[in-house]
Amino acid sequence: MASKRRFGRVRKLPSGRYQARYPGPDGTDRPAPHTFARKTDAERWLATIEADLLKGTWRDPNVGRVALGPYLVEWIDHRPGLRPRTLDLYRWLYRRYLEPTMGNRLLSDITPGVVRAWRADLMAEGVSQSMAAKAYRLLRAVLNTAVDDELIRRNPCRIKGAGIERAAERPIATVAQVFQLADIVPGRLRALVLLAAFASLRYGELAALRRRDIDPRCRTVTVRATLVERSDGSLAFGPPKTDAGIRTVTVPDAIRRDIRSHLDDFVDDHQDALVFTGAKGAVLRRSNFQTACKWRDSVAMVGLPGFHFHDLRHTGNTLASRTGASLADLMARMGHASTRAAMIYQHTAQEHDEHIADALSSQIEQTRGSGT
Repeated sequence: MASKRRFGRVRKLPSGRYQARYPGPDGTDRPAPHTFARKTDAERWLATIEADLLKGTWRDPNVGRVALGPYLVEWIDHRPGLRPRTLDLYRWLYRRYLEPTMGNRLLSDITPGVVRAWRADLMAEGVSQSMAAKAYRLLRAVLNTAVDDELIRRNPCRIKGAGIERAAERPIATVAQVFQLADIVPGRLRALVLLAAFASLRYGELAALRRRDIDPRCRTVTVRATLVERSDGSLAFGPPKTDAGIRTVTVPDAIRRDIRSHLDDFVDDHQDALVFTGAKGAVLRRSNFQTACKWRDSVAMVGLPGFHFHDLRHTGNTLASRTGASLADLMARMGHASTRAAMIYQHTAQEHDEHIADALSSQIEQTRGSGT
């Protein structure tokens, strides 16, 4: 028999457990989502519901009964401002790490414990810390939106540090190794290797360079665009990821002759001509570059097995940091800054960047002069 209360009702079930029910703001009679072992527990739960109603914080328990999978897919589709490769990454992360165990789970049923168990399973399966962090950040971002949409009250992703990537330290080439690698690759790609290392340019930025982006004396390179390769193989030229990515980088004097020779030998005179192309003049895909250079064999020959193309940029950044440049100047040269940060120092960065280039040039000339 249900006991009389000022708010809600509690009754003992044949099983010996207790059920609580209460009238919602819409007049609907609502049961608690579970039964209780003790009557006092049921009454305490009703008191909590009543307090939420009085404070205006009560939530319809049916809200949030939306599966994560469809909600996440829609979340991705409603973000047209994201870069194509970011969209591809999000879809891949969902299919690979979230859909199998979380895709059918209701938003309202995703608790901190569920998130902890999901992440622990990923780590137990041997998923890298970096990939697990990416998947966790995606889940956290989606559930933040669910909070904004008032589908859940609080984000259950509360694992401290779970979204931080701790990538393994990448190798750094010596100046001599960079030039050895530049000597090994096909001549039309020599300047690409040198600019990646000594101008801190990304592959996509290099592949998108036009003749007009290099000043006539080869003193500077201006990054205005980047080449994006989608997971489906399609190519697209677009703006850099952030405003800080649009920048002018001073080229070390020690490699300017190489850049001039490349322009003379391999680039059409038209100002819109791509600086780096495939053997037949087509856009230089990353895969075609790897094949043309026999990259794995080439880096092994210079004593850098497992060395990635992006490690050239990492090498250049490291060498630049040894010139005594400030963090702001390094970030300006690398194009690694938020829009706000870039605006703070972009007006004075060019003069400082020339000092970085001069110091890099000195390092190059010292190494080459010593024959090491």
